[in-house]
Amino acid sequence: MTYVCANCGYRSGKWLGRCPECSEWGAMLEAREPRRTTDSGPLARPVPWSELREEDAVRLPAGIAELDRVLGGGLVRGAAILIGGEPGVGKSTLVLQASSAIADGGARVLYVTGEESVAQLRLRGERLGVRSANLAVLAETDVEAVLEAASGETFAVMVVDSIQALRLAGLPSAAGTVAQVRECANRLVSFAKTTGTAVVIVGQVTKDGALAGPRALEHVVDVVLQFEGDRHHAHRLLRGLKNRFGAADELGVFRMDGRGLETVENPSEMFLAERPRGVPGSVVAAAVEGSRTLLVEVQALVGEPVQGTPRRTVVGADVQRTALILAVLQRRAGLDLASRDVFVNVAGGFQLLEPAADLAIAVAIASSLAGLSVDPRCVVIGEVGLAGEVRAVARLDGRLREAARQGFGCALAPPTTAAVRDLRVDAVRDVATALQAAFEGAPR
Repeated sequence: MTYVCANCGYRSGKWLGRCPECSEWGAMLEAREPRRTTDSGPLARPVPWSELREEDAVRLPAGIAELDRVLGGGLVRGAAILIGGEPGVGKSTLVLQASSAIADGGARVLYVTGEESVAQLRLRGERLGVRSANLAVLAETDVEAVLEAASGETFAVMVVDSIQALRLAGLPSAAGTVAQVRECANRLVSFAKTTGTAVVIVGQVTKDGALAGPRALEHVVDVVLQFEGDRHHAHRLLRGLKNRFGAADELGVFRMDGRGLETVENPSEMFLAERPRGVPGSVVAAAVEGSRTLLVEVQALVGEPVQGTPRRTVVGADVQRTALILAVLQRRAGLDLASRDVFVNVAGGFQLLEPAADLAIAVAIASSLAGLSVDPRCVVIGEVGLAGEVRAVARLDGRLREAARQGFGCALAPPTTAAVRDLRVDAVRDVATALQAAFEGAPR
């Protein structure tokens, strides 16, 4: 006999009035564990490496270029893929469009909806142009019923929207609890491995932005994707957090409109489309996400404090690194920032968290403070150390090539031997030199 906490999933061999893990009273519920019998099918046997079939690793294209990029080329047979994101960001739209594209390619897809009725799903599908006969829909919340229906026919892909809506009848807790999410996920992953069906699981996130449910949920699946975006902006980002079959740091960019999600072939152009030119505090930085280089705008505004204590507000950048940069500018470059409000923003809702953006943030802050604009055809790259030095960054040559491809004519960067056609690289070794080079010839 096993007892499981309905709040945190803690297991005990005896009933307890209070869970020792989360201190919740009356949360320990009886859970009957299924046992393997002789009727459960043949036992698995070890397979020699030489007998592994190449066709088992063949990828099935998702039909959406940006999704295929993040997945590493498509869906792998028997893979379990978890897609998380905030409510309303477009997770269901993404998986429904992908299901339609896969079905249009000739593969059979089962779409399990636990949050919408069939009629509601059809209304959304008509807006997205879903018409394939290879796409089957099942409105069900019982995980055993879902697996029974999926086993009755041959499907290449099964989409479950969402894991928080499913429940296992053997557990007395409500759907969405830690115990329910874990057990339902384990059964879905086991089904994927035994049948070779690629299972795509949609999951919700907590108020802190982490995937809801037990941490073990991310460990049992093969791929974890995070779908991000601000509902006030049209673009959405699909970020890879874990991938057993490809790079785990790829990024896909989409644009949301009335017809659903559209792939963005040139994200740098999109992020810089509304960039003001000749305005102090605006600087272009080069970020690397997976195999892709993106150019984004960093904005800064420095002013007199409205209240007694100066404010430090950072949106889209690392707060701790920004505080470090402010200290370096104060001590190493002689800028008076201690008594001023400082606001830093990465335009377009992009999250620019890598150290390679340090110099761009520093130049943007200094630009706003001095009231001097930076050459709009110049991109700024580099990590800033506590001694005020500008350090080398990874894949600098790729960042420079992307800047040249987007029409930029100069770059402030750490010393490098890379030479890029039609791009002048001004090598800077410290912050003070970088600021002097950035404002040289600027209108006053």
